[in-house]
Amino acid sequence: MQPQNKVNPWTWIITVVVIIILIILGFYFFGGSSAPAPVTSTGTTSNQPAQAGEANRISVTDQFPGNIVYVSSVQLAAPGYVVIKNDNSGTPGKVIGSKAFPAGINPGQVNLTSSMIDGKTYYAELYSDAAATQPILDSNGNAIMATFHASANANANIKG
Repeated sequence: MQPQNKVNPWTWIITVVVIIILIILGFYFFGGSSAPAPVTSTGTTSNQPAQAGEANRISVTDQFPGNIVYVSSVQLAAPGYVVIKNDNSGTPGKVIGSKAFPAGINPGQVNLTSSMIDGKTYYAELYSDAAATQPILDSNGNAIMATFHASANANANIKG
């Protein structure tokens, strides 16, 4: 008599499900669409050439008033800076904070020199230099930035 090699059917089902999930995640991270995430940009230009084909993006949600901006995600093809500016009649104004970020995709936070005020608009812009003189440009030659607001209801907007 030969010993019987019984395999629980649930083991096979769980194994197949895990393999399918790994294949989907692999496709998503390594073979998925390369379409860029939407970003808000302005007509601000500089002498720096557009970095066509390179992935530079930033995502910032509305923030609680205070002196820290939480950056949901910054993607940089090369090391750079996230620069936070206040609003100047609908355009980016004075720099109120900046932080260096490495190449790749990273979340982070930027400490501000002055606190954000409830109801005001702010801008998070990508720069290649600490002095905020060379904005990183998209393929159309526009500065890459995200607009966000300081709001006491920021947490309600996230949960909603």
